[in-house]
Amino acid sequence: MISHWVKRANSTHSAIGLQNYSPLTGKKTKKMRVLGIETSCDETGVALFDSDQGLLGHAVHSQTEIHAEFGGVVPELASRDHVRKVLPLLRGLFHETGIERQTIDGIAYTAGPGLVGALLVGAAVGRSLAWAWKVPAVAVHHMEGHLLAPMLESEPPAFPFVALLVSGGHTQLVHVAGIGCYQLLGESLDDAAGEAFDKTAKLLDLPYPGGPELAKLAESGNPDRYHFPRPMVDRPGLDFSFSGLKTFALNTLQDAKEREGGNLSAQTVADLSRAFEDAVVDTLLIKCRRAVRQTNSKTLVMAGGVSANRRLRRRIGEMMAKEGGAAYYPRPELCTDNGAMIAYAGCQRLLGGTDEPLSFSARPRWPMESLEAVSSETN
Repeated sequence: MISHWVKRANSTHSAIGLQNYSPLTGKKTKKMRVLGIETSCDETGVALFDSDQGLLGHAVHSQTEIHAEFGGVVPELASRDHVRKVLPLLRGLFHETGIERQTIDGIAYTAGPGLVGALLVGAAVGRSLAWAWKVPAVAVHHMEGHLLAPMLESEPPAFPFVALLVSGGHTQLVHVAGIGCYQLLGESLDDAAGEAFDKTAKLLDLPYPGGPELAKLAESGNPDRYHFPRPMVDRPGLDFSFSGLKTFALNTLQDAKEREGGNLSAQTVADLSRAFEDAVVDTLLIKCRRAVRQTNSKTLVMAGGVSANRRLRRRIGEMMAKEGGAAYYPRPELCTDNGAMIAYAGCQRLLGGTDEPLSFSARPRWPMESLEAVSSETN
């Protein structure tokens, strides 16, 4: 199903954000209108971004119903659904926004990381349209898209900053000096935070996708009934580990079942959800505080699917206020995978002079630190 359509033709933004300015220098650049295509996993996203007007429109098709019966993403089914949905979504996007394809100056598509089959769908469509329309195309790193998603808001952050990228596949702390200037500070050594949310939700027999369902139940949970460990916070460094927390949740759940005769009460499920969420949020907060102090940063950007978690947003905001700084994150609809973040990231690279050959490939593993910096001299 299509999750949402968004039209934004009259946005106003700061110089660092969405107008015809370089996010590096604040100087005016040439205008560019970019089509973005996102097909890295189980959401098909398309968007139109204009460097002068901002986000003109975007649409997302979610595959939740397809994968729900399997309790997780089936790569072959994901790829096939992208093939079915991407062109209808594109046609609908141009119709809803009233944009003519002749006004498109470039195309951005997600090239990785992600599921190789799914990535190839977007790459093939993006490259083919670019060839047919005689415009440049650029391969975008999925996590760079998430990292830059807060730039789509009316008050975007300024470089440099620390970014927490937290999703189903990644948990990373990155120091960001500019677009393409990334220093990895720490990452998960096993399960990502979002993956741990989903796996724990599955243990609790919550419907797929489980992470958001667990967070909803946590709202009514008793924070004092259970206490889960905060992994790796008692040792130096900025790396994460969530697999042990998932195991602790399993053991606690089994003990609770024995006490309650084999079936957990609704309140016990809520209490366990709250304990797990508190442990993840506290762990992320402690590491974020350590990262901003280590880098002397007053700006923290949070992006990725888990960044939509309300408790995490509130706690991170409170922590940054105490540190004399501020936290930034995209609106909830731009936290999960979407074409808008790909269109924006691609636009900045095209404006920065990125010129790629007429070929494409999928990069299921692609370290973000390997990306080239966007030079301010080209803007």
